[in-house]
Amino acid sequence: MKKKYRIIYVYDALCGWCYGFSKVITFYFEKNQDLFEFEVLSGGMMIGERKGTIDQIAPYIKNAYKTVEDTTGIKFGEAYLRHLETGTMVLDSEKPAIALSVFKSYQPDQAIPFVHDLQNAIYFDGKDPNENEVYRYLAVNFGIDPDDFEMKLNQETFKEAAYYDFALAKQLQVQGYPAVLIQANESSFYLVAKGYTDLDTFEHRISNIMKELEGSNS
Repeated sequence: MKKKYRIIYVYDALCGWCYGFSKVITFYFEKNQDLFEFEVLSGGMMIGERKGTIDQIAPYIKNAYKTVEDTTGIKFGEAYLRHLETGTMVLDSEKPAIALSVFKSYQPDQAIPFVHDLQNAIYFDGKDPNENEVYRYLAVNFGIDPDDFEMKLNQETFKEAAYYDFALAKQLQVQGYPAVLIQANESSFYLVAKGYTDLDTFEHRISNIMKELEGSNS
């Protein structure tokens, strides 16, 4: 049966608030994947001139992570905190966005669990998102051939798909992450979340939008 509405999650792999929100969106996905089609777009938070080492472009996250922990209840792992201390890890949204495009070519309906696991690998296990190793590991977890996945990471098609996601996020007027929208039709979008939103608020907003949509369709 074709699902009537689509939930679009715009995130960036390098967005700490998205990591904090990942348990909310994952829980909602697991509970409602039969009702909605779910799509994940990469936002492209750190590309071009905005990419660089932690010390160069984002020294503030050495303290800001604590606010994310206090607000969302998520924990950043010791291995990631060591990256913050050294400050040399390069923050570049391109490769994780390409990896999401590759993943969507295999299992598009599992994109939310994939980005959840990717952010856990970065923020808890301290994996470097610029290294292929993390994507090989995730591919295996989703039953995908790691050699095949790694080969596709270097194909221009998937880089283009990642940049198409960035452009689409802009077109949807998303200016910060995480953001969640409900798409009712070709031209009708409803903003559900802009920035971190707790589960109760998130579910309540979707419920209200659905009442409005179903009411206008009856």
